Amino acid sequence: CGPHDLLLDLCVAPGTANFARGPAMPAGQAAAALAAGARAVDEVLARAPYDVLALGDMGIGNTTSAAALVAILTGADAAGVTGRGTGIGDERLARKREIVAAAAARFPARAAGDAEFAMAVAAGVGGFEIVGLAGAILAAAARRVPIVLDGYIVAAAALIAQRIAPVAIGYCIAAHRSQEPGHRIALEALALEPLFDLGLRLGEASGAALALPIVEAASRMIAEMQTFAEAGVATETGAAPS
Repeated sequence: CGPHDLLLDLCVAPGTANFARGPAMPAGQAAAALAAGARAVDEVLARAPYDVLALGDMGIGNTTSAAALVAILTGADAAGVTGRGTGIGDERLARKREIVAAAAARFPARAAGDAEFAMAVAAGVGGFEIVGLAGAILAAAARRVPIVLDGYIVAAAALIAQRIAPVAIGYCIAAHRSQEPGHRIALEALALEPLFDLGLRLGEASGAALALPIVEAASRMIAEMQTFAEAGVATETGAAPS
């Protein structure tokens, strides 16, 4: 297939390395992935003035990277943040937890707000898509565009963004809580309450897409709905204005 006018080609490298054996990527590639995510948002917003950005992911195997990121950046137990992903069995789950625990052991705990540490963790265990999503969050927040976060992968990316620029999370809306056990822990670390919990395990921004009508309705109620006083409705504290 050739290039498409609506698609952005922001390739950093053909793929990351196996983080069970060493760093997932060099520091330079992590920085490039972060910049690529920011550039994607800038280029999309240059096309039209969007009111909200919904973020999701595509990939197989990235719940392992997400679990490692969450374990390291929150200090949570590796087993507690590592789930079955697309539905692996008990034996593979146990191996997955071992890999996440070993990766987490390479990084001592650091205080929140440490951007250098966040990028070191991103390079150590992240995927390009997760680091790119972090860059997208930072770019959208810098433009004061609300960001609807999808599931576990995007929450892990938000933890990276939180370490780099904590104020960026103030522009984030958690769409839902997924079946991945680490998603709840990530959302708690982000201090975000999800709009709904339907036990989703889908990805591809499906949860964020479901949340968009709720976000729009909330925005319209704030901007367009009258208060009791404006509508002349009597309350227990007083009669309706004449």
